[in-house]
Amino acid sequence: MASDRKKSLTIETRARYDRLAPFYNLMEALMERLAFARWRKELWSLVGGQRLLEVGVGTGKNTPYYPRGAKVAAIDLSPKMLARASRRGREMGERLDLYLMDAEDLAFPDHTFDTVVAGFVFCSVPDPVRALKEQGRVVRPGGRIVLLEHVRSDIPPWGRLMDLLNPLVVRLTGANINRPTLENIGRARLEIEEERDLSPLGIVKLIVAKPK
Repeated sequence: MASDRKKSLTIETRARYDRLAPFYNLMEALMERLAFARWRKELWSLVGGQRLLEVGVGTGKNTPYYPRGAKVAAIDLSPKMLARASRRGREMGERLDLYLMDAEDLAFPDHTFDTVVAGFVFCSVPDPVRALKEQGRVVRPGGRIVLLEHVRSDIPPWGRLMDLLNPLVVRLTGANINRPTLENIGRARLEIEEERDLSPLGIVKLIVAKPK
């Protein structure tokens, strides 16, 4: 039964982001200009090594920030998102190594990557703890997991409001706004090395973690 439920949630998530793909960049255009682009640049400034994995490449918004000379594998659950990422790569004159893959079941050997990167991904993965464990599995010993995530506010009135609004936001955008991502990182047996608040109310964080 658990496997059937997991399969159902995966199919639902893929279908949702396939539907959103044609409009996704437009939906986020204002926030991209106001903050997201700046935060993405800060995210990738923390990335080191030559073999990198981006989990949840989406439409390829992070590709302009990929480090020169690094070999980046980028995955996404949605074929239509990947198609847009591929188009962005062509427009940049880059051939991206894109893979249709579930973040909860990465098809890479253990200890493959120097750094694993994800931006605004663990708000939408059906089982975030399982996906975080997979990141810990594929990063090499001494490697890092670098995340840009929006999370549930620790300030009680705002946290409760996020809980109330979450079902509507998920329906409209596919993203959960009340995920306890810091707690999920601990449940995945990852250790937080660095945590930065990027927004008021502590709802957007830059996180650097590593396997324990």
